[in-house]
Amino acid sequence: MTEFAGPDRPLEGLQMLVVEDEAIISLLIEDMLLELGAGGVRIAASLRAALSALDEALPDLAVLDVNVGGERIYPVAERLEAAGIGFVFATGYGRSGLEPRWAEKTVVQKPFDSGVLRAALAVALAGARR
Repeated sequence: MTEFAGPDRPLEGLQMLVVEDEAIISLLIEDMLLELGAGGVRIAASLRAALSALDEALPDLAVLDVNVGGERIYPVAERLEAAGIGFVFATGYGRSGLEPRWAEKTVVQKPFDSGVLRAALAVALAGARR
């Protein structure tokens, strides 16, 4: 696993998965991740696309919208957790929008900026087992 590389590009070389059904938001998150040094960003706009993306290749870290096209993202979170991959939930509802089983996971409340995302991803990476 790659550790955070440095203060200017803490995600240096990491492969990211963003699951978000709003195109503008997914592009904003992608820009934030690339500015933080991500080596690549894959975007999935549905639960099915996200699960398919995981079948193709596992990311180093992920940002998961909790409600994607009316479906909860938990099957993706379960796969990532089982693989030891860190992830951050992103939701407009904050921590109260999560099922109790996920209450201890890192959450960023929309809207957020790159500083908030950066801090959340640092926590997710530190807790990852990969």
